[in-house]
Amino acid sequence: MKKMNEAETIKRIFIECRKIAVVGLSSNPYRPSNSIASFMKEQGYVIIPVNPNEKKVLGEKAYPNLLAIPEKIDLVSIFRRPEEVSKVVDEAIKIKAKAVWMQEGVIDRKAAERAEKAGLLVVMDRCWAMDFARFKKGKEFIGIATK
Repeated sequence: MKKMNEAETIKRIFIECRKIAVVGLSSNPYRPSNSIASFMKEQGYVIIPVNPNEKKVLGEKAYPNLLAIPEKIDLVSIFRRPEEVSKVVDEAIKIKAKAVWMQEGVIDRKAAERAEKAGLLVVMDRCWAMDFARFKKGKEFIGIATK
């Protein structure tokens, strides 16, 4: 099994996870969640906003939590405080997501271990867009340095 933050894990997420639930996605264009999700969408990924305080973000219907999403999710990208990550990871496991990505500064080692034990790919404390930019060359993904 591939381990958290390994280059192969990151590469698999970029290639295999096309439908992304962005937990904590804000409609405020100055928030990191908004700019990162916009970038994801520009790269051809399907973005599903998850925020109980939003109705629509980036032109997409927002859901209050992962369990409310009526379709299969590949990746759960988390923009929440570390103390809120455990519940999100439990929902990601419950909906059988392929992976969870805790954005830069979002750290919950116990939740990450639970996700890995449940068979999910896990990335923690890394920026999706920065890794995508480092890892993508033309139509291919190349190796990257990991923490």
